[in-house]
Amino acid sequence: MVQYPVIGIAYGCRYYMPPLKQLLSFTLLPHHHHHHHHLSFSSCFHLPKNLNRLLTGNYLFSRMERYWAGNGINKNKAMVEHLQHYGVIKSKKAAEVMETIDRAFFVPDGTPPYVDSPMAIGYNATISAPHMHATCLQLLEENLQPGMHALDVGSGTGYLTACFALMVGPQGRAVGVEHIPELLTSSIKNIEKSAAAALLKEGSLSVHVGDGREGWPEFAPYDAIHVGAAAPEIPQPLIDQLKPGGRMVIPVGNIFQDLKVVEKNLDGSISVRSETSVRYVPLTSRDAQLRGY
Repeated sequence: MVQYPVIGIAYGCRYYMPPLKQLLSFTLLPHHHHHHHHLSFSSCFHLPKNLNRLLTGNYLFSRMERYWAGNGINKNKAMVEHLQHYGVIKSKKAAEVMETIDRAFFVPDGTPPYVDSPMAIGYNATISAPHMHATCLQLLEENLQPGMHALDVGSGTGYLTACFALMVGPQGRAVGVEHIPELLTSSIKNIEKSAAAALLKEGSLSVHVGDGREGWPEFAPYDAIHVGAAAPEIPQPLIDQLKPGGRMVIPVGNIFQDLKVVEKNLDGSISVRSETSVRYVPLTSRDAQLRGY
């Protein structure tokens, strides 16, 4: 029997998972991953095929793991270097942006900002784990070139929206949509402390209160759209607001979900592929979120 250490998964869904679901949010990795800092407990398991899809809080890779644990990361640059070391960040541009936008400005006071884990931010919401941000930035990188338009649905603390803004630059447009007004207000304060502050002041970066399922038509069409919660199907308004040649990354499904990469071809037709299996909470209304779904 092969022994597997159990380590906490770094799921990145935007909304807080109830404690029981957190208890189930583990993944299993063989011991031959020598350089990962595993938690101290381990056990032996025979896993049915694909059972890991049922166990993960947010399953972004075929072998998901928390890339590091504990308090060893204390600087933003070191966090990025760890993600590079473990092969999560392969893009030079994504690394530069994540080094420039300090995650510490986007987590609650007293919260360790550089641990590869989602952090609760109130209102049944979280900021996603760093590896999740890195993954999304890389999936969308070609559609976040200077001068392009980007939409972040469920912008939360504003972190990923700020990253988008740096990538598209002052001639582009980065738009965040958040349906919790208090989170939106705090996200503006977060961005004002960050390297994206000038872009917010100049107006190329903006955040708005609204139902992200409806997108934000004012600045459409978008070259890049990111959605931070799972929809039962891809919302038509988001498809409509995607520019020909544009790309959207969105988790889709109910119990079983896939991270979908949606491409709008130049002739207006849509191509959809599954990047990987994931587990997100629903893309839902503000009232349902505040009730805890």
